[in-house]
Formats: sequence, structure tokens, C-alpha cells
Amino acid sequence: MNLKKYFCGREIDRMPDIAFKMMSFLFKIMDIFYPFEKRIAGLGLKEGFTVVDYGCGPGRYIDKVSRLVGETGKVYAVDIHELAISSVKKKIEKYDLKNVEPVLVDGYSCDIEDNAADVIYALDMFHMIKEPVLFLKELRRIVKKDGFLIIDDGHQARKNTKVKLTGSDLWTIAEETKDHLKCVPV
Repeated sequence: MNLKKYFCGREIDRMPDIAFKMMSFLFKIMDIFYPFEKRIAGLGLKEGFTVVDYGCGPGRYIDKVSRLVGETGKVYAVDIHELAISSVKKKIEKYDLKNVEPVLVDGYSCDIEDNAADVIYALDMFHMIKEPVLFLKELRRIVKKDGFLIIDDGHQARKNTKVKLTGSDLWTIAEETKDHLKCVPV
């Protein structure tokens, strides 16, 4: 058996269940040593924002982001993996997160209205996207005209991330930090 295929998967943009479970476990360990609150603080989220956590995984940011946007805000936890949505639902119940809605993605299409999001963040997942133009087009559809996208490299070189973004002709890189790129719609 090819270990890479076993852990990384053969399906488009979706990791196998075992890899998802391992990733979730590793996130718990990482969060002990490097609290993710620092990363969330750099995303520019404000009270009342509608935020999309695209590729939310086990929902490690959901509770904090839900509190940041407050009762008047909304958080969509979006993922292609059923285990991610299940994990987010458990966190919604555990922390009584009334402003969080889990959304299971079908390919590159999600059930979020056009121009709904003030901010979309896609962290540690862009490297898995097989069709970046289709993916970025969907993100462009759901972000407001004055909204923005925060995207990081994941497990690819920054150069590759920039090529995919600029090659889509849908986004302009407005700001670059060591952690992520902030993009605005074209």
C-alpha cells in the first residue's frame, strides 16, 4: 500500500478519515505549545462581521471567532469532510455557539449566499486544492465587494500560492505577512 495515498487520499481535495483524525489530534497538541489565538488576532475580524472559515477542519478556531464577531455576527464553518462538520456541530453544542453554522461543501460549491462574507479565511488547506481557479471563484462569489480573503500557503511555497492567486484574475494581494496573504476581490 502506498502510504502517501493512504494518508493524503485519492479523492479531490479531501483527506481520508484516518488522516483527518490524526490531524485533529496533532492540532490539540500544537495548541498547547502555540496558542492559535495569536493567529486569529491577526485576521482583522470585528464584531458584527460575517466570517467564513473555509476548510474549518475540526473547528479549532470556531469558538474564538464566534466570540469575536459577537451576537450580531455570523460564522460559517465550511469543509468538504463529514468528520469536520460533525466536530463543529459538537463544538456548537458544547459552547452554545448560536452564531455558527456548519456547511458541508460539495466539490467547489457551498450553500452560502452571494456577497455574504466580510471575511473568508482559508488556513492550512490551499495546498490541497486541485482546481485553484474554481475554488477561488467560489470564494469570490461569497465575499462582499469590500470584503477580503485571508489565505496561507499551507504546505506549499509562498511563490506557488501567489501564482495560483494572481493567475485566477479574481483576487489582488493587498497585504503580505509571514503567516498569510490578505487578498481583495478584483
